[in-house]
Amino acid sequence: MASMITPDPSGPAPVIDLNADLGEGFGRWTLTDDEALLSVVTSANVACGFHAGDPSIMRRVCELAAARGVRIGAQVSYRDLAGFGRRSMDVPAGELADEVAYQIGALEVFAKAAGSTVSYVKPHGALYNRTVHDAAQAAAVVSGVLLAAGRAGLPVLGLPGSLLLAAAERAGLPAVPEAFADRAYTPAGTLVPRGEPGAVVHDPDAVVARAVAMAAGGSVVAAGGSRIPVAARSLCLHGDTPGAADLALRVRAALGAAGVRVEAFA
Repeated sequence: MASMITPDPSGPAPVIDLNADLGEGFGRWTLTDDEALLSVVTSANVACGFHAGDPSIMRRVCELAAARGVRIGAQVSYRDLAGFGRRSMDVPAGELADEVAYQIGALEVFAKAAGSTVSYVKPHGALYNRTVHDAAQAAAVVSGVLLAAGRAGLPVLGLPGSLLLAAAERAGLPAVPEAFADRAYTPAGTLVPRGEPGAVVHDPDAVVARAVAMAAGGSVVAAGGSRIPVAARSLCLHGDTPGAADLALRVRAALGAAGVRVEAFA
């Protein structure tokens, strides 16, 4: 297990946003404990119907998030309900931009009805990973964000160093670097593909320690044992992890004990 890291008391307190993937059910099936997680996180990545979620779930999660003062984000994905958005697809750029805009617009209806708004966009699953290195798909996602928002300024969450964040910055959108406490990293700073052994960190103690190391120390131990830098403003807590709500509480308490301030990004 990685050791806890304490920030320098002479410097400014580290600040981190906690986000979670929520609304990942469909019809009678429920995958995430939305209500419990919304009592811990500061940002909610709401499934918009393409990999999970349906209109009633989207409306309910937006109402819960708005009531708790949690920011609402659109978690956009490939149109892949059967594969939970984790299968890479070759979608033409124009079509992908339209689908991203469609998902954001659908969620915005429910966010506004709840007295809130869509405050950021984060790709899900295969789309998230594809936009790390695929310039055309990254540009298409950003085009969809601009189409839906009708203006510059809607933040985009992504992996540090990804082509997605680079495309967002070029378009005048705030680019928010994100880290994952429960995912293994390669020495290059990318996520180990889910199909490979050890891609997901299951030990709760290790997840908590990694969260503190990233938020307070700006680094994490990658696969193979090397320590790599991780510059993140938001930390993802996967909502579909067994015991996710209890783990999120542990992470938030450990961050506070390490002197890390938990608050949403601007």
